[in-house]
Amino acid sequence: MPRVASLYLPQLAIDRLRAIEARAGKRPEAPADPHPPFTRSSSPNAVRPEPVEGPVRGPAPGLRQAQPERTEDGLIPNRSGGWRPGARWAQSPDAPEGSDPWLERRIAKKRAKRDELQAQIDQLPAHQRPAMRELGRRSEPAPMPFKAMPPDEGARAPRPPYNLEGAFWQQGAIMTRAVAEGMSRDRGSTHGHMPRTIAPLSPSHHPPFTVRFEQSREPATNAPLRLCSNRTVVEEETGPLVTAQKHGNKILVAAACPAAQALGLTPGMALTHARALVPGLDVRDADPAGDAAFLDRFADYAARRWSPAVMATGDGLWLDLTGTAHLFGGEAKTCARIRRFCARLGLSARIAVAETGRAANAMARHLPGPVTLLEPGREAEALAPLPLTCLGDEEHVTDAARRLGIDTVGDLMALPRGPLTRRFGRTLLRHLDQALGHRPEPLCPVIPTDAAEAEVRFLEPIATAEAIEEAIRHAMALLMAELAARGLGARAVTMLCRRVDGGDQVAGIGTARATRDAAHLLRLMRMRIEGIDPGFGIEAIRLVAIRSDPLGAQAIGGLVDDRPDLAPLVDQLAGRLGPRRLFRRAAVESDVPERSTTRITPLAEGAAWSTNWPRPVTLLRRPEPVANVLAELPDRPPKRFTWRGQPHRVTRGDGPERIYGEWWRGRREADAVRDYFRVEDDQGARFWLFRRGDGADGRTGDMSWHLHGLFG
Repeated sequence: MPRVASLYLPQLAIDRLRAIEARAGKRPEAPADPHPPFTRSSSPNAVRPEPVEGPVRGPAPGLRQAQPERTEDGLIPNRSGGWRPGARWAQSPDAPEGSDPWLERRIAKKRAKRDELQAQIDQLPAHQRPAMRELGRRSEPAPMPFKAMPPDEGARAPRPPYNLEGAFWQQGAIMTRAVAEGMSRDRGSTHGHMPRTIAPLSPSHHPPFTVRFEQSREPATNAPLRLCSNRTVVEEETGPLVTAQKHGNKILVAAACPAAQALGLTPGMALTHARALVPGLDVRDADPAGDAAFLDRFADYAARRWSPAVMATGDGLWLDLTGTAHLFGGEAKTCARIRRFCARLGLSARIAVAETGRAANAMARHLPGPVTLLEPGREAEALAPLPLTCLGDEEHVTDAARRLGIDTVGDLMALPRGPLTRRFGRTLLRHLDQALGHRPEPLCPVIPTDAAEAEVRFLEPIATAEAIEEAIRHAMALLMAELAARGLGARAVTMLCRRVDGGDQVAGIGTARATRDAAHLLRLMRMRIEGIDPGFGIEAIRLVAIRSDPLGAQAIGGLVDDRPDLAPLVDQLAGRLGPRRLFRRAAVESDVPERSTTRITPLAEGAAWSTNWPRPVTLLRRPEPVANVLAELPDRPPKRFTWRGQPHRVTRGDGPERIYGEWWRGRREADAVRDYFRVEDDQGARFWLFRRGDGADGRTGDMSWHLHGLFG
């Protein structure tokens, strides 16, 4: 019996945009869920599982949802938000003063577990009991009831997530990080410092955000999923946000957040109309290509994790759960697991399971509950009250049917098929048959590709550098053959050496561009051999191309290409000095000098430098203040100044060149003005100085002088 799940992401564009802004340093916003977590469906046979599965906890018993009391001077005792165990305003009135029910339960649970372990140890013979050093610390402290201080307030920064490249047996899961590349990892991960309301996550699949399931004492309809990052829970609602895209001569709304939809804004509406309805509307550019690329990565991850047959649709996924749901505890727990993962990515999701993919797709998009499980053979009864658009037909077909009074799927099923075929064609009835299971619907699954790898095993362990180099040479030849068969070139190669004691030695190299030159890669890997500790011997060596790019034939300008190939030199310098110490400077479109340059890789092509205005050869990272400046206002260069304790007398000067601040970045730059001067002192040194302010309006600057660069 086939079972297909349809995962619907109603706010994919909005949630992805907010996640990108959160990584950029802005406050993360919670994806709103306007639908109640579990409500009754119009179909009497739709089964609703429990919304949360696993170790999900809510507020401690005895706590009430109350605002914190203010002291006599008007200050709130708990400034960090949330509740603090032991606080007077967070305790129940009938609880004894100074008690904390949650803390007492945790301590009692730890004591019971310790007593059970001690009883097992006492049953062992004396010579088999573990030593004290093997047991570690036997007296565990009480759990810390207070929140950890954020890193930006002086606390120690949390350690980064677990490195997948550090374990031999986890290399097969390296490519599963593809879904997180579009929303990269959060550098402030709470791995190792998990809050008490969060279930520990697998280190090999650490999400970019941490989700907190808040379960209040109210009904489940008021408990949406909340997104948090770096232990910060977003409490307040966000303003209306829409994305816009140009269609012909019009600019239309591509996606709207739930807050915007509640104000009457819908996708497809003209942007001018939306701005007239909601003044101050937050509008962003739509990125359909980025959304599609993220969805493809998500489908690749799902095919590796939940089901081997996954197909990406325009706004979600289809997953074939036939024969796989029991691996996760059933369909209900599988759906709950998928929704929790989507919540960790910051995505609001609804999912439905039925015998056909089109029926599951219709229920996921038109039923209010986040999870809907349909019993086998009940598709017709469940689809009957749904609108005709749930079948996925074109808009002109559904409009024509609506003019004839066919509004729901039930109305369509009650009519004879012959006249419907002559009037609407075969597509409408074919979709209906596919939804009811009368006609098969092919599923075009994504095929995840594993990273190219090569492994060499030995009859006897090896330990010398010469033997390791010869083994790497043989494994590199096998890896290059595998890459050539796929039409790829290696950009990053990781070597894993398994020792006889079970330990792994890891080393990696990278290249500036894709290559299949085995000799060049062997030279780079040879520099890593000295850092390998063979121990009692190495029994296997494995090479994995963790990053690869397409590599094919390239056209050249003539019969002979005289341009030197700098890629091997760049790779060797980066291998010795480090990849971050080898870079080039490229121009960025910005009038502010400190923002007009950026770092790029040595072989990357950057933007052309502007020649409209002269710029110094050496630009200081930050402008340095100068003292004892003597200059005539408002637009004359300085006569003398002191920089780094050294006085300079100016003999020549040119300027000013006025540069205005980028007003869209903030209020501080709305009226900011800089007047730049090129000056030369009596020793022949040339400097680039500027004065804050125009000399007439005090809002433009404080009239202080700074040195920003040095000419050659």
